[in-house]
This record gives sequence, C-alpha cells and structure tokens, in this order.
Amino acid sequence: MSNKKPNILFILSDDQGAWALGCAGNTEIHTPNLDGLAARGTRLENFFCVSPVCSPARASLMTGNIPSRHGVHDYLAGVETGPRAIDYLQGQRLFTDHLADAGYRLGLSGKWHLGANDAPRKGFSHWFALEGGGSPYDSSVMYRFDGGTSHREPVTEYLTDAITGDALDFITEASQGPEPFFLALNYTAPHKPWKGQHPPEFEELYSDCEFSSCPQEAMHPWTPTVDGVPIGGEADVHAALVGYFAAVSAMDAGIGTVLSRLEQLGIQDNTLVVFSSDNGFNCGHHGIWGKGNGTFPQNVYDSSVKVPAIFALPGRIRQGSVLTELLSAYDVAATILELAGVNHSPFEDGPGRSFAELLGGLPPAAGDRAVVVFDEYGPVRMIRSTDWKYVHRYPHGPHELYDLVADPDERVNLVDQPAHSARVSAMRSRLQEWFQRHGVPGLDGSWLPVAGAGQTASVLDDPLGAFTPPNWDGTDAAGGSS
Repeated sequence: MSNKKPNILFILSDDQGAWALGCAGNTEIHTPNLDGLAARGTRLENFFCVSPVCSPARASLMTGNIPSRHGVHDYLAGVETGPRAIDYLQGQRLFTDHLADAGYRLGLSGKWHLGANDAPRKGFSHWFALEGGGSPYDSSVMYRFDGGTSHREPVTEYLTDAITGDALDFITEASQGPEPFFLALNYTAPHKPWKGQHPPEFEELYSDCEFSSCPQEAMHPWTPTVDGVPIGGEADVHAALVGYFAAVSAMDAGIGTVLSRLEQLGIQDNTLVVFSSDNGFNCGHHGIWGKGNGTFPQNVYDSSVKVPAIFALPGRIRQGSVLTELLSAYDVAATILELAGVNHSPFEDGPGRSFAELLGGLPPAAGDRAVVVFDEYGPVRMIRSTDWKYVHRYPHGPHELYDLVADPDERVNLVDQPAHSARVSAMRSRLQEWFQRHGVPGLDGSWLPVAGAGQTASVLDDPLGAFTPPNWDGTDAAGGSS
C-alpha cells in the first residue's frame, strides 16, 4: 500500500433515513452505486446522527461535538449569506482544519448550512455552496468562491446534477496536484420538494411501487400541520413518495459518476470514500412526515436518528462487511483523521472516538468503545443501548422507555411501568451525567424552548444575533470563559 495520505471523498445526503438504501434491506429503492460501494467497503448498521435535524447534525460532524457544546440547536434560518450572516462555527475546531494543516487541498460541492454559506472555511480553495438550507431542484442559488471572492451563481440545471458536475471538475483538477484532496460532496437530495421535481427516468422507476417500506400510518398526534398537511410532507402523498425515492436514485446515479471518475483517474485505491446523511427521515413511519421536528414535542425515533453510513478504502477497510456496533456521528471526525494518518487525538477529548480499528477488522481496545449512543434536540435527549432506549424531555416530559428487543418499532412506552422504574432511573442518571460532562454552560440545550422552526440568531436568543460560540479550548471567541 502507498504511504501517501489518501484522498478523501465525504458524501453527505440530506434527510435520508437508514431504511432508504438497497444494501440495508430495502428491496423497493434503487441504489445500485451505493450498494456497490458497500460491497467494496463496510456498512454501518447502527449509525446515529447527533441531532435529528440538519444544521446541528452537520455541526457535530464537523466538530465532533454535541449541540450543547457547539451551540447549533436547530436548523438555521434568516440571513445566511453576505456581511450580516453569522458563522455559527466561527472560532471552533473543525476536522477539516487539521486536514488543511496536514497539506490537504479542500473543496466543497453542495450544501453547507452552518451560517455564512458563501464564505469558504479554512483551507478550502474550492467552494460551491447552496445559498440556504433547501431549494427547489430546478431553480437554485449557489455561491462560488473564485479568485479570492465569492459570487452568486443562479442554477437552473437539475440541482443534483449541478452538484455532481462541480464535484467532477474539482476531483479532476485536484487529482493532478501533488497534495491529497478532501471533497465534501453535500447533496440536497432527498430533501423536499418532491412532487414533479425529479427527472422522469427516475420517477418512472417507482411508477408501480407499492412503497411497502413506507407504511402510511395514522397521523402522529404530535404532528404540526398546515391546512391538514404535515409540515414535513406534501399534500399528494403518493407523489411525495415517488419524488423522495426518485431523489435518492438520481443522487445514487450522480455518486456512481463520481466514483467512476476516481477509477478513470487511477486514484480509487487511494481514496477514502465515506457516505452518510445528516439525519434520518420518516415517510409515514410512526405516522410522521419529517424528522425530529416532524412532531412537537420533537421525536428521536430510530427512523429520525438512525442514518446510512458506508466507509471504503482498499487495504484499510474490510470489503463487504457490516458493523453492528452502536456508532455516532460525533465519532466521524476522529475516524476520518485517523484513516488519513493525521493526529486525531484532539477529536477524542469530547464524546467522539475513532472507530477506524473496527473498519479494519480489529476489535476495539478494552473499554474504549461505547455501548450506548446519545442524541439531543433542544430539551429532548436520548440514551440508547442495543436493547433499550430512554428519552427525556425537559422540564416535564413526556418521557419514553422502549424495549428494542421486544419492540424494535418503538410502539409501547414502558416508562411509567413500575417494573422498569430502576432501569429508568439508571438510564436517566447516565444520560444527565454524560451531557453535564460534554455540554457547555450557557449552550446547554436542556433549557432551550426549541420549536423546530429555525435557529435564526443565537441559542442565547440575542435579538442582535451577537452569538459568540466557544473555541475548542473551552474559551469563547473573545477569550473569555464560556
């Protein structure tokens, strides 16, 4: 194997449930290229986002921290480009900073959605970023960094194809240079809108689909609606299902084109490819259309917090393997850095731990691998083991306890049954201790009335938006105590 640091292609979809993948067992959805990637790499069966909504989940991927430390607790809305836009991760350590310091050439093609979307972050020489957090697929606005400035670029091409094309250009050019490259390929698919938004050849794949993988249950009683339609869905449910599935398949085709380009350039064997999604999604599961904010109070059902994940790197990662260990997006930063041969220890001073050894087929060091994972969305928090899940909602509930062995679909809430009171108490104590250890006072989400309607300024609800997030060393950006 070459001693040269591997190139890194980090592919992120938007709102893709773990169930929406052929190699994960869904026989209705067409994802041949991702299935092929899993066959030459390792798929994670139990991989969880850190928060079941876009911006907090993406911030955790980049920082290795939880929302109650990085301060992004809801999806971002409001002014997202230009001089008034807030960079919500300003002053915080990103794993891409370390790649840049190690000599990587960095590029972004697609969605950023962490504030100041038009501004390239440290080390990024290529930046082709979506203006906001969502967009129609046939009319979008991107910002391109070129020659020291960013300029607005309207796009009328099918957005998935535009993002794919930009990625191809970056990879082709970067592969000619002496340094390794990192590309964040961040698709907007399969985020809505769905009906009439996707190429006919992909919609046609599902013209006779029964969508048995998305049972349309009675509407969840906590579902917010507009004119009787769930806020996370569309009025024409069948067309929405066709569009969601078509969006995944069109993205899969784009990914296939990018993977083929790696092979054509002769760099496939020295490129780490990672595929995942920011958060899960319900297409009727639990009677919900949406993710964590598809209900109020917010939910952390597995369909909202479990996401697809595939890692592939010849010679370093086992081929055709499936890991069943509980792993989280707060582990990803350390894992990518270790696989790249870059010091990953700074990203293990919080909740994250590299799982590179698992990808290589080695057992984890004794006591080094967590047996539970955690999630949060504002005042809603989850602790999940292989067999049990406890959900705590500050300040008053409702709380939940699920026996995942007997009840994997999370239908029967056992939290008030006396027979389980000791288990509830133990899981609650462990959850509270973990968040106290990894959160930051003042940014702790347990007291935040997050409504799932967009974090427009700061978690401190400063009307001027004067948000000063913590630096990685525990101080705020101005040098004071956080």
